[in-house]
Amino acid sequence: MAIVDDMVPPGESPEPFHEEAHDPRRRDFINIAAVSFAGVGAVAIVLPLINQMNPSADVLAQSTTEIDLSKILPGQAIKTSFRKQPLFVRNLTPKEISEADAVDVSTLRDPQTLEERTKAGKKNWLITLGVCTHLGCVPLGAGEGENKGPFGGYFCPCHGSAY
Repeated sequence: MAIVDDMVPPGESPEPFHEEAHDPRRRDFINIAAVSFAGVGAVAIVLPLINQMNPSADVLAQSTTEIDLSKILPGQAIKTSFRKQPLFVRNLTPKEISEADAVDVSTLRDPQTLEERTKAGKKNWLITLGVCTHLGCVPLGAGEGENKGPFGGYFCPCHGSAY
């Protein structure tokens, strides 16, 4: 059935009446609302995923170790643990510091001076993880009367490595 001009009431156009539903402002609001809702949903999903990667409270508690350095005399070394691994703390004597400074760093496997390996003003402290690089055993030299090896540092009895 065709629209006849005489069927349209006087003063109105024969255009379809549903054009008012396509108001651009209303369409923009719906688009903005949909994108905002999707963004909130994405954040609600992503935040728990990122948060589960944070360390738990027990792991954070293990990640700090406090040592009273005032009780360690120059030339003395102690053993303690950090994250269930042995930690050696040594208070270097002035002689040991001067010997370390005298070494030609270009001859070392890891060429670093003592200043590069220590904090400013803390040149006398040597703190290392006490795990042998060969088999993962614990070297000697941090306890009283232990074999310090040929260089006066640490000695691994498993295969004879000196540190």
